[in-house]
Amino acid sequence: MKIDLDRLTESELIDLNHRIVARLRMFTQLRAHASMLEFKVGERVSFDAEDGRRITGMLVRYNKKTVSLVTDDGHRWNVSPALLKRVAPMVKPSSSNAQSQNVLAFRKE
Repeated sequence: MKIDLDRLTESELIDLNHRIVARLRMFTQLRAHASMLEFKVGERVSFDAEDGRRITGMLVRYNKKTVSLVTDDGHRWNVSPALLKRVAPMVKPSSSNAQSQNVLAFRKE
């Protein structure tokens, strides 16, 4: 479909511009939503901050364009889902393994 812009009035051009901007925003939101769905709430994720640090935490919420995550030290970040990477879940030692470590520590004394 070809539109002859020279024949449109100023108000028609403004209306066309608003429609184009709205459509482009919708495409951006659809891409962000699709990226969000690659991750689940409760999943451990990481991203690289602007200062070069790797930030790791748990995804706690989907927002309109970002996701919220909370780091292990309690800081909250809102991040574009396109920046996220999966992180292997933290493995806590089993109680029998922890008991054997305590026994070993006790024997050393």
